Amino acid sequence: MPDAVVIGAGPNGLVAANLLVDAGWSVEVLEAQQEPGGAVRSDRGVHPDYVSDLFSAFYPLAAASPVLARLDLAAEGLRWSHAPSVLAHPLRTGRCAVLERRMEETAAGLGEFAAADADAWRDMYEAWSRVGPDLVQALFTPFPPVRSGLRLAAGLRAAGGLRLARNLALPVRRLGEEEFAGDGGRLLLAGNALHADLAPEAVGSGGFGWLMSMLGQSHGFPVPVGGARALTEALVNRLRRRGGVLRCGERVASVAVRGGTAVGVRTASGETVSARRAVLADTSAPALYRDLVGEEHLPSRLLRDLERFQWDFATFKVDWALTGSVPWTAPQAAGAGTVHVADGVDGLTRFASQIAMGQVPDEPFALFGQMTTADPSRSPAGTESAWAYTHLPQRITSDAGPDRITGRWDAREQEAMADRIEAQVERFAPGFRARIAARRILAPTTLQAMNENLHNGAVNNGTTAMHQQAIFRPTPGTGRPETPVKNLYLASAAAHPGGGVHGAPGANAARAALRRHGLHPLLHRAQRT
Repeated sequence: MPDAVVIGAGPNGLVAANLLVDAGWSVEVLEAQQEPGGAVRSDRGVHPDYVSDLFSAFYPLAAASPVLARLDLAAEGLRWSHAPSVLAHPLRTGRCAVLERRMEETAAGLGEFAAADADAWRDMYEAWSRVGPDLVQALFTPFPPVRSGLRLAAGLRAAGGLRLARNLALPVRRLGEEEFAGDGGRLLLAGNALHADLAPEAVGSGGFGWLMSMLGQSHGFPVPVGGARALTEALVNRLRRRGGVLRCGERVASVAVRGGTAVGVRTASGETVSARRAVLADTSAPALYRDLVGEEHLPSRLLRDLERFQWDFATFKVDWALTGSVPWTAPQAAGAGTVHVADGVDGLTRFASQIAMGQVPDEPFALFGQMTTADPSRSPAGTESAWAYTHLPQRITSDAGPDRITGRWDAREQEAMADRIEAQVERFAPGFRARIAARRILAPTTLQAMNENLHNGAVNNGTTAMHQQAIFRPTPGTGRPETPVKNLYLASAAAHPGGGVHGAPGANAARAALRRHGLHPLLHRAQRT
């Protein structure tokens, strides 16, 4: 009988399991899929000579995460690689906003859009330098972040206090208009905000766009050498080397609850796996409470709140094996790992508005990844392993384009949507389609089948909007990994601080379980090492 059972071997489940074994617990991880990793996986499924990341690909939050830093995954062979430039947002005119590796180079580039914008970027980065480390620490610790929160408050005062806090609450369109005279800085902020499900006019989208832009400036958008799978392999190897057990192809059907306490799990094959101390669930909140626990063990208020739970946007992704580099009209985009493909901030607003109305966008914003540019090991020299994803409504009511896409995602609809994304890229890179040697389509239903936490392709396990963050995540009054069932902990991105590959939800759940049993995880680990 292990001390703890972890449901799910995504990055959060694996982080939680690693912290528990560090504290001396015996741990068994059960994963429904035939391989671990959740949304951190890669393969050669598009072309045998090309490595393609199935889900997530660039990892600024992992690079900044104190949780992952403490695991020392470099000792397990994990290495990071960077593209020459972090991110680019080209325009059809050939101009391009570029987030460079060096701050001064970013500032100089933005100064070409408007001279004053070079200093505006410097000022923005100086504020980040004052508060960024404490902000990251506060984000990646349980809510409320007492110690890091006090340090953050002091840093905020030094960085402008209420004025900075006001900026972070602004819609990203307004933040860009207030801070930058030209389009360059506005494009970087707004495109980064749409890495989540935050429209340019959404309250708080300015803060998210600022956070992702500043993380890119300070840490880059790195990728694991050899593919996303290398990050998962490092976590798995570390876990097994320290005595943890991982079993793939083992679907958990329910959490065993006795007297209001989680005592283990039952698998789909009928096996009961008991847990002496804790069950940690790297699952979505609706799946944990409705499917695995059951309403009879939960308070009625939680069940009512779950009816208001909001998923983030659906996602549609295409992977390509390209015979050459992407022929961007704006040559500066060629050196960027990540490229935002949309016709300015207005194009982003139009795209988000169509999603809000339930429409499939006719000119979809594409977040485009140039993986060989970021890591030359991904495909043969002179070629490019590439992908793009776009967002869609969770419930489609109509198609703003000509293809009558309904969300059934049969073969016709999948091909039509993939063609639409390629047409959008072609507008900014004429000749792109002629360089496609092979492609793979991952529709929302496909993504969910490959990883059940990606509900219809929702990559953040719930909206990033302010009404479902911090103490409102996943439902009002929570914000922590503890659940109404004793010894059961929510260890997924459905819990604070939410989506992204950084390990914080898993770490928070592990620490909560250890403290429940009188153990301080960091102290205990120090004693063991």
